Amino acid sequence: MNFNINIFVSLFFFVFFQHIGYAQDKNFHVYLCFGQSNMEGHSEFEPTDILSNARFQVLSAVDCPDLGREKGKWYQATPPLTRCNTGLTPADYFGKTLIDNLPDSIQVGIINVSVGGCHIQLFDIDSTESYVDRAPGWMKGMLAHYDNNPYKRLVEMAKAAQKTGIIKGILLHQGESNTGDRDWPNKVNKVYQNLLNDLDLQASETPLLVGELLSAEQGGKCASMNEIIQALPKTIPTAHIVSSAGCEGVPDGLHFSTEGYRQLGKKYTEVLLSIPRN
Repeated sequence: MNFNINIFVSLFFFVFFQHIGYAQDKNFHVYLCFGQSNMEGHSEFEPTDILSNARFQVLSAVDCPDLGREKGKWYQATPPLTRCNTGLTPADYFGKTLIDNLPDSIQVGIINVSVGGCHIQLFDIDSTESYVDRAPGWMKGMLAHYDNNPYKRLVEMAKAAQKTGIIKGILLHQGESNTGDRDWPNKVNKVYQNLLNDLDLQASETPLLVGELLSAEQGGKCASMNEIIQALPKTIPTAHIVSSAGCEGVPDGLHFSTEGYRQLGKKYTEVLLSIPRN
């Protein structure tokens, strides 16, 4: 009898630990980032931007041999955070500012999967394949880094991150390629709901932070889209809008300057810290 009980107990713990497989550190806060070129990082980073803190980590979503990074592994966060040759992104200063405002016991991790020039439909699992098939030639190389499925790569990396940390929020900066699209909030909501479902997350515990595009005051060519972005919380109650007011742009009227990315990243942090938490 005791022999059977021992077998049962052994099998129970074997199945239990096979299912769990890891121990999450509740003090390791992970944030998913996705979007197009402004989240990808367009402007060059400077020496001051490379200064880093061991409490701020990045999970590499691609292999970058020249940077000594392998896909799926954590590294101390220094730019570039997205791919091997991308620039400064709002995620850089979101993370830097966040650790400055959290207890020393908290670490922050970033996963950034972004593709310059893409529509939000690229991250819709029902339209990814057709989008990639008709993508312009200049986008093909970026897509190839993610095996032609950025959404799948984001989920893959997020699941890897859940083995060590807790996903605490999602950052989005996208919309230039969807300017004027009144259905954009519904399209974003579909991607957001898919992420929640695929990663077993609760909306109430996983806010969506969405940045405005370059403002009209900074010569933003897509600034009219900000009206649509501002309406997103009507569709997604857990969405929070990050103002781009005062964030410096560059002459192309689409992208932020290096200083603009620093400013925008800090604003993402300010919005996150203003959200009431249970």
